[in-house]
Amino acid sequence: MGVFVSTDDPGPAGHEQVVFCQDRQSGLKAIIGIYSTALGPALGGTRFYPYASEEAALADVLDLSRGMAYKNALAGLDLGGGKAVIWGDPDQVKSEALLRAYGRFVQSLAGRYYTACDVGTYVADMDVIARETRYVTGRSVEHGGAGDSSVLTAWGVFQGMRAAAEHVWGSPSLRGRRVGVAGLGKVGRHLTGHLVDDGAEVVATDVDPRALEWARTNHPGVALVADTAALVATDIDVYAPCALGGALNDDTVPALRARVVAGAANNQLAHPGIEKLLADRGILYAPDYVVNAGGVIQVADEIEGFNFDRAKLRATRIFDTTRQILRLADDEGVPPAVAADRLAERRMADVGRLRTIHLG
Repeated sequence: MGVFVSTDDPGPAGHEQVVFCQDRQSGLKAIIGIYSTALGPALGGTRFYPYASEEAALADVLDLSRGMAYKNALAGLDLGGGKAVIWGDPDQVKSEALLRAYGRFVQSLAGRYYTACDVGTYVADMDVIARETRYVTGRSVEHGGAGDSSVLTAWGVFQGMRAAAEHVWGSPSLRGRRVGVAGLGKVGRHLTGHLVDDGAEVVATDVDPRALEWARTNHPGVALVADTAALVATDIDVYAPCALGGALNDDTVPALRARVVAGAANNQLAHPGIEKLLADRGILYAPDYVVNAGGVIQVADEIEGFNFDRAKLRATRIFDTTRQILRLADDEGVPPAVAADRLAERRMADVGRLRTIHLG
């Protein structure tokens, strides 16, 4: 069943379209949110997660799809913003039938939405979904895809972190800086490697013992702490949230000792006003949807016919975009999150308007 939100009266969420999808036999329960197609088809990953309720799943897809519109706009892509969530425990209910049923719903949108990997979904899942729809990215290399998008997500976060370091300390290097990485999943692991190579001192944590063992084996110099609360309270220069959203909240921000926040997690600000709290404490926040855009740049390149070198070059430009936003924030006297929003909204309005020019 599709629930359509009028663009003339967008309501509180401002979304163009929200689609509820259900296939009882396979157990599929999914929601696809399309925030904007002003710049082109909506692109955003599919999150597979055991939400506590349908309301929680809906809230997440609305937040994430809006974030994707802004992320794609600032990444310079001719793509709008969308996201999908599948409600359930992927370890319990994920199956070929469920993924293919989901692919049928994506196909039913006729190209308004392209999907990709996110929390709980992987390259192999995209290959299965692609058996039912052409509107899927992040496929395996053997199927003509871009492969694991966490590679360039981490690279982009590293570039954004370098730009933030330059803004605060005058040098685009993390050498000698102490960086706290919260989450050693797909992105956190690659980011840790970049930081170690750059000469940073890394402190990390993860809820999964297997991730901690990976760090001990591959980067024995990385210091491990018990949990995120301990990491936040540690004497660090940079905080990199790389797990789920809401990492910057009323509890963590007052305890945070870092001068810079730059990480891969989506929707890091728990609620409006956190960006001001960060600014009041003198903490520079590199907006998450700016610095973590490397993954969407990678999978978007797949639509053209994937070329890794071209995609990496585009992801490297996240350094320049972050630098521009931080300077704009200073010039306009607003937090970087506000400056980033303004820049994204300006591009969506200016470029999206061109579609009103009739070509005949």
